[in-house]
Amino acid sequence: MARKNLLLGLGGAELPAGNSPYSPPPQSDPAAAIANFGGARGAIGAVTRSIEQLKANSVHELASDLVDPSFVPDRIGADYEDYAELVESIREHGQQVPILVRPHPEKEGRFQVAYGHRRLRAALELNKPVRAVIKKLSDVDLVIAQGQENNARTDLSFIERARFAASLEQRGFERATIMAALCIDKTGLSRLISAAVKIPTDILDAIGAAPKTGRDRWVAMAARLEGESAIAAVRAVIAKGDLANHSSDERFNACYEAAILKKRRSVKPKPSTWVAPDGKTVARFQDEKKQFTVAIDKKAAPDFGVFLVEQLPDLYAAFLRSGGE
Repeated sequence: MARKNLLLGLGGAELPAGNSPYSPPPQSDPAAAIANFGGARGAIGAVTRSIEQLKANSVHELASDLVDPSFVPDRIGADYEDYAELVESIREHGQQVPILVRPHPEKEGRFQVAYGHRRLRAALELNKPVRAVIKKLSDVDLVIAQGQENNARTDLSFIERARFAASLEQRGFERATIMAALCIDKTGLSRLISAAVKIPTDILDAIGAAPKTGRDRWVAMAARLEGESAIAAVRAVIAKGDLANHSSDERFNACYEAAILKKRRSVKPKPSTWVAPDGKTVARFQDEKKQFTVAIDKKAAPDFGVFLVEQLPDLYAAFLRSGGE
């Protein structure tokens, strides 16, 4: 009987799949779901480990202000058109899909999100507890869960995925882990990271997620921002403040256009001329930064160029005697 009572109420407490409205009763003690039962042995140990696994997959109601975001952000800005709809849906119908959290690795009594940041934000805004599955996750487990869950949805933009990948690499995660998190190959990962690291963070933050802007345009933007002058031009547009009321994609387009800098053609000075006493324009010369060019008009003086070359040694010696260098 003791064993029967021990397991009573744990059956059916599995994580609901998809958007199922099914929700098991909230657990009153979330810490119990993550307690360490590893020391028990034998039959009792097997039972307690089963209980631990069942509880770890159950859904808990946590005070939303006890949950911190992931250590790697996956969103840029908060100007999503459907966020208001999400808030209203949770207000009217409650939170249907739990978020995934882990016990915070550095702050006792707190939790950290693996995925479900917008649902958490909505719960905070509505002053409601957040429904969450609590699992012990390593840093690698967390970023893979976070990346794969985001990858399965359509509303994470290209640049958000790119920034997420670049942030993981900057934190020292191996590329194999990042590829697993984003479900991409080496080539795809290289494109993501390259696009993100070439665009300054302040410009990314100012533009936002640009959900309708695809990979090719972001890659082109990264190429345009390789020069400091282009970066300065984009920052000047952002600093004006005129883009604040525009959508993220419109801000991208404005910055994209600003990144095109017309190359200023260096204006060469017009060549000077030397007119002989007989009125003929015999020579033209141009004084530039790295060279001084003399051109002899062969129509005006056909043999003068050859004569000038023959006289160069004497002319150069006379130049040195005059103190020239």
